[in-house]
Amino acid sequence: MVVLGIDPGITHLGLGVVEVEPKGTLKARLLHGEVVKTSHKEPAQERVGRIHARVKEALLRFCPEALAVEEQYFYRQNELAYKVGWALGAVLVAAFEAGVPVFAYGPMQVKQALAGHGHAPKEEVALMVRGMLGLKEAPKPSHLADALAIALTHAFYARLEAAKPL
Repeated sequence: MVVLGIDPGITHLGLGVVEVEPKGTLKARLLHGEVVKTSHKEPAQERVGRIHARVKEALLRFCPEALAVEEQYFYRQNELAYKVGWALGAVLVAAFEAGVPVFAYGPMQVKQALAGHGHAPKEEVALMVRGMLGLKEAPKPSHLADALAIALTHAFYARLEAAKPL
């Protein structure tokens, strides 16, 4: 199973592609990882367009069976939520164009799937990602680690047949 994981953000969007063994323990292989960067000085359409293009390119290159995104929770940050929505919209359109189903997982689901408890610190989750992918060190920056964690989380829930499209 190939999964594209996305940590949505308008300034830094984490994008990670993993291939997971279909049976046995959750062993995975890193196929691709990057952080798509945009600047607040750029016009919105350029920022959104670049994110759409990079996600679409990854979808076409790796042909994932699923795209998984991190659900975002904003409590008093309306402007940030609005702009992250731009990035998420670009991701959803790219997935639609490629015919790839989209799944969403909240931070607690990611921590539960990878660390075994919903209150794991980010560092613990990053170490679990490192171990599952057989990397020498935890992926950096955090946006990339989060994208890979989201992809691995989808693989975990898909094995339990508990994954539901967004």
